[in-house]
Amino acid sequence: MTAAVDAPADTFNSLDPATGKVHSTWPVHTDAQVQAAVVRARAASADWAALGYAGRKERLSAWRGEIARRMPELADVVHAENGKPFPDAVLEITLAVDHIAWAGKNARRVLGPRRIWPGAMAANQAATLEYPPFGVIGVIGPWNYPVFTPMGSLAYALAAGNAVVFKPSEHTPAVGAWLVEAWKKANPDLAEVLQLVTGFGPTGAALCRAGVDKIAFTGSAAPGRKVMAACAEGLVPVLMECGGKDSMIVDDGADLSAAADAALWGAMSNAGQTCIGIERVYVTEGSYDAFVSEITSRAAKLHPGSEEGASYGPITMPSQVGIIQRHIADALAKGGRALTGGTVDGAFVAPTVLVDVPEDSTAVTEETFGPTVTVTRVPDVEEALRRTNATSYGLAGAVFAKSSKKGVEIARRVRSGMTSVNGVITFASVPGLPFGGVGESGFGRIHGDDGLREFTRAKAITRQRFALPVALTSFDRPEKVTGQLVKVVKLLHGRG
Repeated sequence: MTAAVDAPADTFNSLDPATGKVHSTWPVHTDAQVQAAVVRARAASADWAALGYAGRKERLSAWRGEIARRMPELADVVHAENGKPFPDAVLEITLAVDHIAWAGKNARRVLGPRRIWPGAMAANQAATLEYPPFGVIGVIGPWNYPVFTPMGSLAYALAAGNAVVFKPSEHTPAVGAWLVEAWKKANPDLAEVLQLVTGFGPTGAALCRAGVDKIAFTGSAAPGRKVMAACAEGLVPVLMECGGKDSMIVDDGADLSAAADAALWGAMSNAGQTCIGIERVYVTEGSYDAFVSEITSRAAKLHPGSEEGASYGPITMPSQVGIIQRHIADALAKGGRALTGGTVDGAFVAPTVLVDVPEDSTAVTEETFGPTVTVTRVPDVEEALRRTNATSYGLAGAVFAKSSKKGVEIARRVRSGMTSVNGVITFASVPGLPFGGVGESGFGRIHGDDGLREFTRAKAITRQRFALPVALTSFDRPEKVTGQLVKVVKLLHGRG
């Protein structure tokens, strides 16, 4: 691997993870520069909100079209900075474009004013509920899916009427810059509605303190806590999408060929650098041997690389290689076996299928974020569920069962924000479904109706339609009214 060239103190280099060569150089924005971006966004937010749902939908459509027409160009940038194969980059962008369309189309339905039944006690009031935008949203994006994941915040925040200041990961700044430039090209008169700042953790902290109305963060739990601490200083609300240690449950009678194929994709695609990927598989007794044989034979055909035709690319963040090696070593030291892989060559990790790994191994308890998967025999689904839920994470997962009905019954008992049945990661392709987790995996939601509301504040309005004979909220209220009110409440609710 070629050594990276040091950047000047006020800049940093984005590297090609496959070679270590410099891809591009970016500024480390200062606190003052970040704050200035937020001030510009604040000024631009009024005009953006004033466009209304139809106007914003039109502008989002222009952005979507710009991305769609230049998809191969953006995919090349994703491949260069993240390392994933070009076809996988195209798939990621395709999903992101679909979310822009959905957010623009559905914003009015989800967020527009609607009447609320006032109830018997307030029959003289007309009640309405609407969802105005916060104003300015700060988005701190990840490097593993540098288009799809931040788009769940960018597109939905914009559709809701907010301006956005976007800080992409320091590992994929060129992807973030490409998205922002595409916005400016599609909407030159509204260029400051979506702005870019680049840098490291301190830049993200500066964004938290720069006067934004909410922060949407995607990353691991440790930096997430730092983001929350910085936001707490100004009581800035946060949306946290953190990591996972997702599992797949394979029940007796399931289609083992399909299950092995899905488990392998969930574990190895994007070099395993997928927060909603599969890191653990629990297989019931009757299916275990056949499943292990199937996934092992499939894994043996995969190969990492940066050339055309590679199954997956390099590990994007150099420090992650050591974590992957540590987890593999711990699994082997505690009695586990690597049926495939277990080796590392620079930034490339061989597809690794581990069996006989005890539950206290870090390969089971900690997020590995690499192309590895543990496969464990369990006596039944109950034990599979117990082990699946015995984690502080709770992001996603998958279930394979003979019938989809039983699969759904099992999925409902998985402690996670999302679960796919007889498939893997399929929920991410449905724009109308919310995306997010519980526990160490974070809180709040992107995508779907919940994702749109995440970037708004509920606004309740009541309007008096006619005056009551006696005003209950008045110091002139007659004494006898209290007794009458008690009788009415007993009549309405006393039989409950």
